[in-house]
Amino acid sequence: MRYKGIRGITKNNSILIIVVIILAIAYYFCLPSSLFSVPSATVIQSREGELLSARIAEDQQWRFPEMDSVPDKFKTCILEFEDAYFYYHKGYNPVSIFKALWSNIKAGKIVRGGSTLTQQVIRLSREGKRRTYFEKGIELILATRAELKYTKDELLNLYASHAPFGGNVVGLEMASWRYFGLSPDQLSWAQSATLAVLPNAPGLIYPGRNKSALKMKRDSLLNKLFKSQKIDSLTYQLALTEPLPDKPFSLPHHAPHLLQEIALKNKGHKITTTIDYHLQLQVNNLVKRHHGHLKQNGVHNTAVMVMDISTREVLAYIGNSPTSSAHQKDVDIIKAPRSTGSLLKPFLYAAMLDNGTLLPEALVADVPTQIAGYRPENYSQQYVGAVSARRALIQSLNVPSVRLLQSYGLDKFHTQLKGLKQDYIDKPANYYGLSLILGGAESSLWDLCKAYAGMASTVNHYTQTSSEYYSNEFIDPIVIKGEVADFGQRSLQPPLFDAGSFFQTLEALKEVNRPDGEQAWMYYKDARPVSWKTGTSFGNRDAWAIGVTSKYLVGVWVGNADGEGRPMTTGVGSAAPLMFDVFNTLAQNPWFETPFDALTEVFVCANSGYLASPICPVETTAVPIAGSRFKVCPYHRLVHLDDKKQFQVNTSCYPMDKMVTTSWFVLPSLMAYYYKTSNPYYKNLPPLRSDCKTSESIVPFEFIYPKDQSKIVLTKGFNGKTNELICKIAHSDPKATVYWYLDDHFIGQTKRFHEMAILPSEGIHRITLVDTYGNQQSISIEIQKTH
Repeated sequence: MRYKGIRGITKNNSILIIVVIILAIAYYFCLPSSLFSVPSATVIQSREGELLSARIAEDQQWRFPEMDSVPDKFKTCILEFEDAYFYYHKGYNPVSIFKALWSNIKAGKIVRGGSTLTQQVIRLSREGKRRTYFEKGIELILATRAELKYTKDELLNLYASHAPFGGNVVGLEMASWRYFGLSPDQLSWAQSATLAVLPNAPGLIYPGRNKSALKMKRDSLLNKLFKSQKIDSLTYQLALTEPLPDKPFSLPHHAPHLLQEIALKNKGHKITTTIDYHLQLQVNNLVKRHHGHLKQNGVHNTAVMVMDISTREVLAYIGNSPTSSAHQKDVDIIKAPRSTGSLLKPFLYAAMLDNGTLLPEALVADVPTQIAGYRPENYSQQYVGAVSARRALIQSLNVPSVRLLQSYGLDKFHTQLKGLKQDYIDKPANYYGLSLILGGAESSLWDLCKAYAGMASTVNHYTQTSSEYYSNEFIDPIVIKGEVADFGQRSLQPPLFDAGSFFQTLEALKEVNRPDGEQAWMYYKDARPVSWKTGTSFGNRDAWAIGVTSKYLVGVWVGNADGEGRPMTTGVGSAAPLMFDVFNTLAQNPWFETPFDALTEVFVCANSGYLASPICPVETTAVPIAGSRFKVCPYHRLVHLDDKKQFQVNTSCYPMDKMVTTSWFVLPSLMAYYYKTSNPYYKNLPPLRSDCKTSESIVPFEFIYPKDQSKIVLTKGFNGKTNELICKIAHSDPKATVYWYLDDHFIGQTKRFHEMAILPSEGIHRITLVDTYGNQQSISIEIQKTH
């Protein structure tokens, strides 16, 4: 019997142990792995921690992501008001529970909860549960378990992050911004006390509602703080005089388009960006001011990006101007594809310097041009005949750029653009044609800034690393703080073009004429050199300005998001003034260091900019190393003149011992025709004396219009008559007479100004010219039916 009794006791003990183990396991797992699984607002803040913008949570509650810490003032207030023994109990306070129970029994209803802050955290996490004694018991158990899992400060953070503060405002951080327009750590004692009493009765906070009851609660808490010596007498008296919140504040809206971009991958998170808070506000104000002027011309949208070139961190991001919804204010222009205008010209210039097919001062043709039916024109619709490549870039001349692209190779340049990481230039080269260099392709402000930053940092890295390159210069800008730009591996080979080519491109762009108010920049003591380029798309739809220094990049786009063009909307007039205003807010920094190892000195012709021939006037200049392989000057000729230097002569008509042999700068006739209008010192080659014989077959004149194989539709005037076709040529000899023939029929002659009006019938015709010296040239044209 005794054995059976012992066995029974042992069995009961085993059951008890099992029950205890089960209860312990249940107790351990009774608390969810995460107390709160509710969606949060997406929040972005500046690099300094200042709030920039926020987007409401998916459940339409203004609930910021959980806080990392609770400010001391609010912590003191909430503990004094809700749970003075928070740091001493283990999740529940027996004294408070007993007091609450006694008060509820006396009142016959629940008038007091007696919950600790830990219990309130549990209740908030079990949203929707009815407040019963049974539920209270569950909360108590979960609270003790929570005390084992979380530290006291973590529990306080959870409470401050999820407590209701009236309406759809949840959490201390949102309440602080909503009701006081401040971050929680900036709250005064009175403001902290106000927010501490709100979760107890959040309905009190509505503006203009129950303000007296709210004030009574706040002042009562302030009095407790004073009596417990948490605040001194002066602080107490001043706190009592502070007004209660009235009209709710709007959240900061400083970078809404950056928020939109970051929310794509970081929804519901608080992200610290690379944005410089004060710079962002300054640029926002500048955009607002310029928008006020631009909208008078019907231009409603503007985008600006500021970047630190050395780190690729974006310091300011304004995706659009403060316009209306009717004008697409929510569109992020920084990431939108737009016509590039002339912004790719510097990269063609650098490409040709890099492979030795161009020198900065080499003359390039600026004459009427037609290539396979494509007729580019300069913005001024004028021509200068011949201009240095450097000056053509500075003045952003279209015709020389198209001719250079044709000679360099469209396919080659298109391939190299992929190295610039221009994501929107994704079609074959033939799709764009030669118009690629004039805005025939699309890119975004984001990608174009990336390209210009890569140009600048290629030079910086080369001079900083003793003549080495990084393999990954054209990387995306960085907008999230903590991310680091990966420039790749060091190498002796440039990733795209060498530092010498990019440096000389930047040197040229430094001389671009600035807009009104900035022209005399170089004469000021604190002059700020900037390499910059503008772009204006066809139809004045897009106006661009991008500038770089050794430290900063500023990119600006101006236009209408819907693509509507407006007169006078240009890069120089509309975008550049804003760009320079932004630069003026940035710190000064030294100019680019010269990459001496990537340059070499050569002798060049002082007139043509080509490598000097033995008969050229010579200058010494530094060029990219590949430039030493460039062409020798083709424009200087040794000519034999009579002793008065009036005529060219040869041995067939003049004694050799009396000839004067000299070097003469001679441009092709069409180039010379326009060149001498802006270069009065240019001298035409003297004519050959009439009694001299020559075997040269050089034709001293060229057609300006029309070109050979042109297809022309004659227009009609208001009277219904068909307008004549005006033919025009350039002759190197101003005294020459030119005889005109249409289909072998003589139609007239011209002197000095060689223009002829003709009215050919529909079909193919031949125009033939013969000059005084017997030189002859013909072209074929096709007159098409007038519609």
